[in-house]
Amino acid sequence: MKEIKAYIKKHKLDAVMSALRKIDGLSGVSILNSSGFGAGWRSTAGGNERNPGVKIELVCREALVDEVVSTIEKSAHTGLKGDGKIYVSAIEQAVRISTGERGETAA
Repeated sequence: MKEIKAYIKKHKLDAVMSALRKIDGLSGVSILNSSGFGAGWRSTAGGNERNPGVKIELVCREALVDEVVSTIEKSAHTGLKGDGKIYVSAIEQAVRISTGERGETAA
């Protein structure tokens, strides 16, 4: 299993979510408001500028990783500075609290 975290612009959220809903086998997505800055966004006033965005988090089977990453990349792309970042990490274990399922079926 893999965890995918994507930081995108707020106005691209609907397009990204619409595209992700079309992926068979994707069990769910969490969305959080975020703000921060990246390389090249530090203001001349001491780096206090924050750029609002959205963080998308999901866990999926390894077989879906390339499709999910590609989908987010394409649907979040504007070609402008600050389009965002996508990170992929390994997940060792998942447990569905309501049923006790473990592993990929719990993700």
